[in-house]
Amino acid sequence: MLFYEPPEVIETEVFTAVPEKFRKKPGERSDTGGGKKPEKRDCFLEGPSFDREGNLYCVDIPFGRIFRISPRGQWDLVVEYDGEPNGLKIHRDGRVFVADRKHGIMVLETDGGTIRPLIEGPAKEKFKGVNDLVFARNSDLYFTDQGQTGLHDPSGRVYRYTSEGRLECLVDTVPSPNGIVLSPRENALYVAVTRANAVWVMPFDDDGDVTRAGIFVQLPSPGPDGLAIDEEGNLIVAHPGTGLAWVYDRRGVPIYQIKSCRGSMVTNVAFGGEDRKTLFLVESRTGSILTASMPTPGKLMYSHT
Repeated sequence: MLFYEPPEVIETEVFTAVPEKFRKKPGERSDTGGGKKPEKRDCFLEGPSFDREGNLYCVDIPFGRIFRISPRGQWDLVVEYDGEPNGLKIHRDGRVFVADRKHGIMVLETDGGTIRPLIEGPAKEKFKGVNDLVFARNSDLYFTDQGQTGLHDPSGRVYRYTSEGRLECLVDTVPSPNGIVLSPRENALYVAVTRANAVWVMPFDDDGDVTRAGIFVQLPSPGPDGLAIDEEGNLIVAHPGTGLAWVYDRRGVPIYQIKSCRGSMVTNVAFGGEDRKTLFLVESRTGSILTASMPTPGKLMYSHT
């Protein structure tokens, strides 16, 4: 018997979807190098993140594209390049940072549409395949290096790239690290560990090193993907393949179940809207952006002052 009440269901609606003019034709996609045969899809969205003007940025993994969506749902193609962008976050200075599985951490200059590598790997080696990223209030960048790791090869890594330009490996024993967020006090990381069907919590000690990492929540298969967190410390977990996102309180108890109204491939989430109480969900296979009204505002990466 459960010690908690079943979670309340929150419904979604479609905000917008990839316009027909931006949908690729079957056969245009090439293999992304993941060891799988190419799928006949016209897009696969990920990495939602808002700028200060309320525009939503997202990536299209197989076609190396980054889109900007206005508050009214109008789409613009910012850049198309030879890469595999997976995660995206926007720095306080307006630069767009991209976790690219092929090239590492990249920076997009939105005014000219140019994108360039920033960190291609630790000393004398390449990353396995970076996945997602988040900024701390002091501009330190945290990101996951997933590649093809899993229970057979638990060597995925979590990195910190400090505002001074120093790359630090915090953990190197994760079986498929994916989505990543900081706790509201920024004294711990939450990491979606896809192949272990779990979200890990990684507290920091006084020196900023990870200590006493453990399992925060365990999910049924398939495993979790993108993460977001609200001001009260409730964790939102995208659960691709189920058509759901889950909201867990600080104790890891599920309090809300957010249900997709279009497709089952909910891969990532981001808070937006004027009061940051609207949760935007990416349904990757249909190229749709869904919305849900939430009771608590999302946590800001930076102050808007």
